[in-house]
Amino acid sequence: MLDFLRRWWTGGERPAGPVVVAPAPMPDPAADVLPRSLVTPELLRALGWTAPEMWAEPLTDACIRRNIHTPPRLAAFLAQVGHESGGGRWVREIWGPTEAQRRYEGRGDLGNVQPGDGKRFMGRGLIQITGRANTLEALDALRPGLAVDAFCRWLETPEGAAHSAAWWWAGRGLNALADAGAFDTITRRINGGTNGAADRLARWKAARAALGV
Repeated sequence: MLDFLRRWWTGGERPAGPVVVAPAPMPDPAADVLPRSLVTPELLRALGWTAPEMWAEPLTDACIRRNIHTPPRLAAFLAQVGHESGGGRWVREIWGPTEAQRRYEGRGDLGNVQPGDGKRFMGRGLIQITGRANTLEALDALRPGLAVDAFCRWLETPEGAAHSAAWWWAGRGLNALADAGAFDTITRRINGGTNGAADRLARWKAARAALGV
């Protein structure tokens, strides 16, 4: 699969006709010709992920759906979500609470307007969807009609963790930043700062090497 992706990216097996990458987080026509093993267990294993067989299929589905299907996009995405989740180890924020986590309570920018929202809407999924506002936005986009607490549990499944991360990534314009190689800007968009920059960069370097970027 990695050889296919490299050849497709460099033009050797590019599908006939233009590849349309829409700004909206919906699949583009190229997705129909991409291998269903876009993210393989072998790739994830090389990048140090836990349980790569468990993560490969949901990550493939999520990445194809959200147009994260070129080597630069895939390398940046896997590096960032790999850092946020410890390579698939954590799909729910480790709760202390720490002093920073205590400050989740009442944070208007996260939509935490009700008592207990800080803990209830702790970070979940591979990219750590955090806060009432972000969680409800994700619910409306991904599983409309599902009860809130059931949706929070779904975010902790491989399917929910992968799809919520890819949805958030595409919706915040991170595909375009990955195309431009603006990895530091992606980090700031996700983290609000540069926490974990060294690990993120190391993961990006490894993913780029594995994908031939």
